[in-house]
Amino acid sequence: MTSMISSLPRELIEEIISRVPLRSMKALRLTCKSFNNLSNSESFTKMHIDKAATRKEKTMMISMMPHNLYLMSVTVDDVDPSVELKGQLSLLDNQVSIYRVFHYEGLLLCIFEDPTRVVVWNPYLGQARWIQIRFSHLSIGWDSFRCEYEIYDFDSSLWKTLDVTPHWWISCSSYGVSLKGNTYWPAKMSSRGVFDHIICFDFTRESFGPLLPLPFGATDRGYPYVTLSCVKEEKLAALFQHYYSNCKCEYEIDIWITTKIEDEMVSWSKFLRMDTKANIYPIVFFIDEEKKIFMSLDSEFPKAFLSTIGEAKLRKLDLEVSEGQYCGPPVCSYVPSLVQIKKPTLSQKDETK
Repeated sequence: MTSMISSLPRELIEEIISRVPLRSMKALRLTCKSFNNLSNSESFTKMHIDKAATRKEKTMMISMMPHNLYLMSVTVDDVDPSVELKGQLSLLDNQVSIYRVFHYEGLLLCIFEDPTRVVVWNPYLGQARWIQIRFSHLSIGWDSFRCEYEIYDFDSSLWKTLDVTPHWWISCSSYGVSLKGNTYWPAKMSSRGVFDHIICFDFTRESFGPLLPLPFGATDRGYPYVTLSCVKEEKLAALFQHYYSNCKCEYEIDIWITTKIEDEMVSWSKFLRMDTKANIYPIVFFIDEEKKIFMSLDSEFPKAFLSTIGEAKLRKLDLEVSEGQYCGPPVCSYVPSLVQIKKPTLSQKDETK
């Protein structure tokens, strides 16, 4: 049977194997060396992630409370949404205190209160790679006084300083969003004014691209908050939040989604506009484009909620954790993955825990 499958075109084999549930993939990889090599390929990994995300009626998320990571399942339903805690994700060292966490294609970048190291972690495979750091800005090492940017090479276990003369401004409080292997931030041309552009770092070229405009007219309203999110690893979403300075205590929110994004151009389409009294946490939000549902954090001290908005209805799901336990960003989406993390060589052991 294996020889018959092996005789098929690679693209067809990838399509067949990608339909195997992720929980069965570990056993499948042990039965055949070619299956194991296939599961490690970039094209298969991307296809498997896409199908896993499409199959699930529930959205998997990772919540931080407090300084530990928990997997939770959110039923994305405009009629009866629900949230369920699945359990704690255990890192190799239970003594570390996690400060922030970021997700991209099944990998977690965990930032600790200890400012000297981070870890790249695949919870599903139980693989982790500890990295020593010098700067504290995320996705790329950064020093605000010298405008110095660095990237980390997993092959050499070394940091590489980039030759960059920035003509733009990225806020220290802005969290980068990973999309198709690159990272995007809200940006502007100077330290003053509103964030009216986005900027991309291309890890293949090891360089920043040009400033790309945010939706025309959206930035004219002087929104103090602009936040980015990823939609199914295919599109960017931009959330603009403005607080009405009146007794109504309302927030105006606009959400736009990219219809096209390339190296030197971007186009946008409006997804949602609403006025709400909910104090939505602007750092992290999620979009289900097909079901037209928006999810984000909401706080009513001392509790924290996940708010879902669809068909003009607002619902709150109690996360069963106090707001004060969050270290932010407190929640990120998660899809289990077979992405392998490269191990350091024997001469690079000092980079690991």
